[in-house]
Amino acid sequence: MAKSRRIRAAVIGLGMGRYHATNYAACPEAELVALCDADEDRLRAAAKQFGVKRVYTRIDDLAEDRRVEAVSVALPNFLHAPVSIQMLEAGKHTMCEKPMAMNAREAEEMERAARKSGRLFMMHFNTRFAPASQYLKKVAESGRLGEVYYAKTGWLRRAGIPGAGGWFTTRAKSGGGPLIDLGVHRIDLALWVLGHPRPVAVTGMTYARFGPKLPGQAGDRYDVEDLACGFVRFANGLSMQVEASWASFCERREEMVTVLYGDRGGVEHSNMGEGYDWGVKLFRSEGGRHLVEQVKSFPAPKENAQSHFIHCIQKGRQPMATARHGVYVMKILDALYESARTGREVRLDGN
Repeated sequence: MAKSRRIRAAVIGLGMGRYHATNYAACPEAELVALCDADEDRLRAAAKQFGVKRVYTRIDDLAEDRRVEAVSVALPNFLHAPVSIQMLEAGKHTMCEKPMAMNAREAEEMERAARKSGRLFMMHFNTRFAPASQYLKKVAESGRLGEVYYAKTGWLRRAGIPGAGGWFTTRAKSGGGPLIDLGVHRIDLALWVLGHPRPVAVTGMTYARFGPKLPGQAGDRYDVEDLACGFVRFANGLSMQVEASWASFCERREEMVTVLYGDRGGVEHSNMGEGYDWGVKLFRSEGGRHLVEQVKSFPAPKENAQSHFIHCIQKGRQPMATARHGVYVMKILDALYESARTGREVRLDGN
């Protein structure tokens, strides 16, 4: 069987984009051919690190580079929609960092642009590719839990407000705080594992008790939440609790967890200790005894998000994380923020 031609890839934005570039450079089926960033020093450093000769400080110039076939958009949130649409219209397969956009309306515009362009669009929901996440998905699909009727998912930080005074903490550029920054990962993971049930009603609350009081930030912009929580009801009777914070008096420095409760068993996916050492706990009952099984070792992943994207382009198939999935998450995020703003439940019937 003939070996597939390497896909020529580029990265726009070399903050989080450095991670994308690293994975493209390590993928045998990809060739990292171009980089783009407004910061010339950062651009030069990345070009040297990855041995890339084609560098751009203007997005328009990269869009016109016909050598580039696939691109990762790793820019601040307010640029996700316009730049992704520009890349799609320029005929480039496009992967977009999370969140998909500032709101569901923009996300749907991106989905339409992808459909019209005939190019592949993928969301960078990279949590799905972690070995423990893949194991969680298999458990949920195996029937071991029975009917899952309740879930909890969240990401809490004790103290981790990113770039106070910058775009992260400016709603007009970020769309929100930890809910749209961190919560988006855990919401997507839970929905993916659960098979994307249809949401029908959402209730949410947001709080800003720490960010506005940061020492030395007088006059700096902080108009987002530092904690958000909410409750989502689905058409199949399932309900889900959501939590996300940049600052809260939680037990550990970083707490990331997704829990599923079924009528035959339960499962918890979480980080252990203070870092990203993932584990899965299984709960069941046997002979009147409550049993707990902890799994800490998982098969090595076959792909990461970038290699998966490249393989999908080569094989002409839809990626694991589609534009529709991105829109789906954005609608829930929008509803959580709208409920927090109005103090009312938001109905999503028909979505």
